[in-house]
Amino acid sequence: MPPAFLSGIELARRLYVEVVGPGLAADYPGLPYAAALIGPGSEVLGYDTERSTDHDWGPRLLIFLDDDHAERAAQVREAVGRRLPERFHGFPTVFPEGDHRVAVAGLGDWLRRRLGFDPRAGTGLRDWLGVPAQLLAEVTGGAVFHDEPGELGRIREELAWYPDDVWRYLLACQWARISQEEPFPGRCAEVGDDVGSMIIAGRLARDVIKLCLLMERCYPPYPKWLGTAFRRLPIAAEIEPLLAGALTARDWPERERLLNQAYLAAGRAHNALGLTAPIEPALVPFHTRPFLVPAAGRYADALIESITDPALRSLPRVGAADQYLDSTDALNDHGLRDAAAAMVLRPNVP
Repeated sequence: MPPAFLSGIELARRLYVEVVGPGLAADYPGLPYAAALIGPGSEVLGYDTERSTDHDWGPRLLIFLDDDHAERAAQVREAVGRRLPERFHGFPTVFPEGDHRVAVAGLGDWLRRRLGFDPRAGTGLRDWLGVPAQLLAEVTGGAVFHDEPGELGRIREELAWYPDDVWRYLLACQWARISQEEPFPGRCAEVGDDVGSMIIAGRLARDVIKLCLLMERCYPPYPKWLGTAFRRLPIAAEIEPLLAGALTARDWPERERLLNQAYLAAGRAHNALGLTAPIEPALVPFHTRPFLVPAAGRYADALIESITDPALRSLPRVGAADQYLDSTDALNDHGLRDAAAAMVLRPNVP
């Protein structure tokens, strides 16, 4: 019989409390460290199910040493491995590649590998605009089981959400994405391209979902979990049925009507934030064409004007890396993302 399913976070907590924590206390008394389940993996964001257990899932944990003890990582990991049972709560502790998954690393080394920078040296505008929201969710999500120096907790607190001006800028850029394609579903359908109309409707639905997550101060995860994260928001009760209806509509007038209702709901949510003067959620014709649009650029303009930092206010309206890069390989390449962020900032660098 397969073991009863436990969430990955709960399995990690038990692994630390029952095995790893006592073992470290016995083998390395007084060693400062943090123990957590953060980083990649559906379980870190709480999205794992029994289906997740078919690969790359099981008893795992991360042990972070401070930089003064980072050179002991391999030694500590070997000691932890010697104390692991063959199975833990019914799950094997050795993964298919033949090793256990209690990782031990210097905190600074791990942060630089995962994020591309070390927040302890300061998180600048280039960092905020160069790191995908998925990676920020991985570092600030999950659970911490032990943090004797408190350094990991301070980092997670610092990265918990964007600075206010950066948040306003990203919201503006998300509204700008909607404004750039809001008339296209109708125009595609008008020339008989209903498939094209549906494709663009799907793009717009994704942009609305990301917008709602940003408005609710929730880091948008990567595509597999985007809808799951959105569904947990209070606003999803109103907007999700509208987007679902738009994506399954068989004619463009119905598709347009449902998308527009979703835009209006998002506009009301924007006003509730109080970041700008109220903007009337309304639909207007797109020039002289028979398409009604929310004129989403109004929200982008107002948000840009609300930014206090003049350099940030003058940036191109493209946003963070994952708002204009759509390649998984590109988003996982620290150097490429950093170069892209540098190009966005370049006109404002003295």
